[in-house]
Amino acid sequence: MNEATGQQNKPIQVKTDAGFVQWVAESGGSIAISTYQAGMMFMVGWLGNQLSMLQRHFDKPMGFDVSGDRMVIATRNDVISLQNNPVLAHHYFHDQPGRYDALYLPRMSWHTADMNLHDIALSDNDIWVVNTRFSCLATLDHEFNFYTKWQPSFITDMAPEDRCHLNGLAMKDNIPAYVTALGETDVAGGWRDNKANGGIVIDVENNEIIQRGLSMPHSPRWYNDTLWLLNSGKGQLLKMDVGTGKVKVVCEMQGYLRGLSFVDKYALVGLCKIRETNVFGGMPVQDKYERLICGIAIVDTETGDTIGMLEFTEGCTEIFDLRFLSGIQRPNILNLEKEQARQAVTAPQDVHYWLHEENVIKE
Repeated sequence: MNEATGQQNKPIQVKTDAGFVQWVAESGGSIAISTYQAGMMFMVGWLGNQLSMLQRHFDKPMGFDVSGDRMVIATRNDVISLQNNPVLAHHYFHDQPGRYDALYLPRMSWHTADMNLHDIALSDNDIWVVNTRFSCLATLDHEFNFYTKWQPSFITDMAPEDRCHLNGLAMKDNIPAYVTALGETDVAGGWRDNKANGGIVIDVENNEIIQRGLSMPHSPRWYNDTLWLLNSGKGQLLKMDVGTGKVKVVCEMQGYLRGLSFVDKYALVGLCKIRETNVFGGMPVQDKYERLICGIAIVDTETGDTIGMLEFTEGCTEIFDLRFLSGIQRPNILNLEKEQARQAVTAPQDVHYWLHEENVIKE
């Protein structure tokens, strides 16, 4: 696999096992990963004979979502919308046509300020964000930094105080359905006092808590008529019957878990090391394992077995989110720091140009 470079030019090194390589090769897709700790978006793809990993710098990338050819990324002060253009991807290198089969180009952004946005989700008409600083679900607005749409019933004020550390969002039928928070608290930073077992799941429509006693839960996802989530502080992948409240531990892993995506019967799970002990210290997973790892695990949800693993051995210690890119094996992504982002031009009239001496028009 290609070596990438992290923040401050620190080399990012990875190792993969045979199961991970085989799964990616046979999946027909690739994996996009965000890490705010390293300030990167990673694209793990398949070149036909080996894995590849492309990296791009973004300012504190957190949650992101993909729908069709569109991608949105929550960063430190902005939400960035990107659009895939396969035609320009094919000709990204004029001497290597077809090196990439997707190219996510920045198209617009919303200046949200530092709302500590966590999960983000695309719907038909809106972009939903988990506004952790203001303890609410919000959408984006052309006039304001955000537009509040929902708050937990126990939050009594609209204040930038991170009262419950609202963090995760599960969409169902194209609308917000379930959220996770680290505490049922209504004072500034109150969730920190019971972070090891104060986590909750809330039904958005009814604004009712349907699960308590979790350990820093993250990444709820509605998949196959089931609510899945990560009980991060215990390193557990959970599935939950929202009707009965019954929770099943699918598996336990050697990391603080964050980031979840599904492909058929497989779950792609992000694992993190714990570096900020003032926030993440004292978690049960630290007592269970002598060493935590950072990487991506591929889990068979029917058996709970990990069938493949990519591990970051240097340069990256935390994952926030990940997505499987179906049908895309060699993805590329541009930030505004790249000159190519100012050379790529598209328009509805079947216009696809690179503005350099090797201009390309769609045939």
